[in-house]
Amino acid sequence: MSIAFYAPLKAPTHPVPSGDRSVGRALMAALEHAGHDVTLASDIRLYDGDGDAHVQAQLGKDAAREVARLAQSQEADDWTHWITYHNYYKAPDLIGPQVSAALNIPYLQIESTRARKRLTGPWARFAAAAEAASDAARAIFFFTQHDAETLRRDAAPGQSLVHLPPFLNRTALPAPSDLSGPLLSVGMLRPGDKVASYRLIAEALAFVPSQLDWRLVIAGDGAARDAVAALMAPFGDRVRMLGALQPEALTGCYGTARALLWPGVNEAFGMAYLEAQAAGVPVIAQDRPGVRDVVAGTHPAPDAGPEALAHAIAALWTDDTTAGQAAQAARDKVAATHLMPHAARILSQAIGALT
Repeated sequence: MSIAFYAPLKAPTHPVPSGDRSVGRALMAALEHAGHDVTLASDIRLYDGDGDAHVQAQLGKDAAREVARLAQSQEADDWTHWITYHNYYKAPDLIGPQVSAALNIPYLQIESTRARKRLTGPWARFAAAAEAASDAARAIFFFTQHDAETLRRDAAPGQSLVHLPPFLNRTALPAPSDLSGPLLSVGMLRPGDKVASYRLIAEALAFVPSQLDWRLVIAGDGAARDAVAALMAPFGDRVRMLGALQPEALTGCYGTARALLWPGVNEAFGMAYLEAQAAGVPVIAQDRPGVRDVVAGTHPAPDAGPEALAHAIAALWTDDTTAGQAAQAARDKVAATHLMPHAARILSQAIGALT
């Protein structure tokens, strides 16, 4: 198949790293791994983070020009399918449905969010466009069962919903961690949900028995760096903040980490969970929607509070058998359903069913 790929929130070629960029690149790689020809149809960004009607109107005009260009382009003559990644009310797909209709090819989506409560308010125009794009999709791939709830509720007649577990852009597991190093937290230092996770981490560490010689390193940077540093200040040199790390350096951290400590407040699913578990790093998290889809083992509910996280920290820090068993379970989970070949098979089967 010859597939046109598009990501209205952030193109896989965008210069700024992010989870969206990583997932977009992984999706294109998985489609290519399955033997399809994949073209990035457009890199135009259709994102309004502030609910600004003027911005939405201008982006609508930009999208209309892009639709006209693509529908008449030579490369479009070969496309057999269009796939859009991450359609939602702040970044709706204003291009794919129209181009697909003009070319008479199947239109599909990956990770689309239904948010009908946004049909009123500052994002009303974009929310309506996101809903219309979702309605136009012949099939929607969802990453987590939490995402599937509203997709099933609002599915268009005849629309297929396909579970595509989140996956790493790799075909095999890396070398396992030797579990000899510190605890590791990986997350951007930005206000909101990320700081909420770091606050929970600080509260949990305060409950860990002081005689345990635990250590924590934090990989990440952002506007909330000072706020996170203040949360960790009571622990002195037991906590080190490494800043943003290049992939090679982060791989080195996974190669020795004792456990990944990340509660996962409002995480969609979290690629760091998969990266850590692939390297046999056990995860200490809370049992939250999205998180439970990708993390091996059982984890305390949020209402169990930071004390439950502290208990999990102490157990993994002090018991080599427990840590080793959790590490193996983590690698087994990723190997079974969270590597590229598995994703490529799911994508190909669903795409083939629409030809």
